[in-house]
Amino acid sequence: MSKTLIRGAKVLGGDPQDVLIDGAVVEAVGRNLPAEGAEVVEADGKVLLPGLVDLHTHLREPGREDSETVLTGTRAAASGGYTNVFAMANTFPVADTAGVVEQIWRLGQESGYCDVQPIGAVTVGLEGAKLAELGAMHESAAGVTVFSDDGKCVHDAVIMRRALEYVKAFDGVVAQHAQEPRLTEGAQMNEGVVSAELGLGGWPAVAEESVIARDVLLAEHVGSRVHICHLSTAGSVEIVRWAKSRGIDVTAEVTPHHLLLTDELVRSYNPVYKVNPPLRTERDVMALREALADGTIDIVATDHAPHPHEDKDCEWAAAAMGMVGLETALSVVQETMVDTGLLDWAGVADRMSFKPAQIGQATGHGRPVSAGEPANLTLVESAYRGQVDPAGFASRSRNTPYEGRELPGRVTHTWLRGKATLVDGKLT
Repeated sequence: MSKTLIRGAKVLGGDPQDVLIDGAVVEAVGRNLPAEGAEVVEADGKVLLPGLVDLHTHLREPGREDSETVLTGTRAAASGGYTNVFAMANTFPVADTAGVVEQIWRLGQESGYCDVQPIGAVTVGLEGAKLAELGAMHESAAGVTVFSDDGKCVHDAVIMRRALEYVKAFDGVVAQHAQEPRLTEGAQMNEGVVSAELGLGGWPAVAEESVIARDVLLAEHVGSRVHICHLSTAGSVEIVRWAKSRGIDVTAEVTPHHLLLTDELVRSYNPVYKVNPPLRTERDVMALREALADGTIDIVATDHAPHPHEDKDCEWAAAAMGMVGLETALSVVQETMVDTGLLDWAGVADRMSFKPAQIGQATGHGRPVSAGEPANLTLVESAYRGQVDPAGFASRSRNTPYEGRELPGRVTHTWLRGKATLVDGKLT
């Protein structure tokens, strides 16, 4: 059936309306729309959002299919309400050539659950020594616009400057993993009271903040765009706020886990809480929430980082860093931002769809829920509360920090260009 009527949904959290999908587009939005010839989805009390866009996802393919594949990762994305994800370049081989990014892009096309936009590496092999084929990746079928060595920092200021200059030619953006490597050698968790008490190597906030300060100045110098990945400290917030006040073209993201979890959880020595950048303090968490609310931080990005069981179920020092996040992101944002009154649902749409699509130039995504727009949509049962059970995840990995935790909201339906990829919480 080519037509679907979503009846009585609160569009962006507003008054109930009907939304009629015809084929791949929204045909009409209004009250009491006719249901003739359409499949009806009763959405009374539910919130309808534009399909979510994640600017920071690790799909692991090619090379680490034991952690995730493009298919399983996009299924997880659809389960979480996402219709477009940007796949980070730290695969094996690294996505530093037109051939590799085209492979990832085509796998996304074949999956059918979510659009996949590859992110190209900034440097060859993520080694930080030589620029990768930025122009060739942009000119490829994948049309790469975002470049990042995420997992590693582009620590050389000259290389970073050259990358910013290069992408300016086609309005690309360099997404920086801000971590001064010399300041984090041997680091295991946030540097502070808890690390001192546990005797674990500390990861100082200044390791992040110093790189952000350098890079916003470089972006100002060359007149280019820079994006800050997974910003995690109160000091980083102040640097970005200062940069924006100067008119520097900088955007920043925060992860759901940095909006909710603190370094106090590391006292359990459970490696599920080991992540890069590390969980910070309660003060940092509050600063991040406020910055997301006031627009200093532009978007929420999951940094979905799947790992197989054997890489996380081991002693803390040996465990891999990272958490899965696509299937719980919206619930965590509801818990930390909506239910606290810091954002309304229109604000969530802005931070999780409109702006990430704008930063990454995701054509057809992050569009208003209105007639003539692509039918990339997400329906959320915001009144729901339930415990997180990773056994039901679509992701191939289960390394979630929320197992057994009660969170609000659940995505019941996702539509990608009018095609239902999730119906009543089940993948199609």
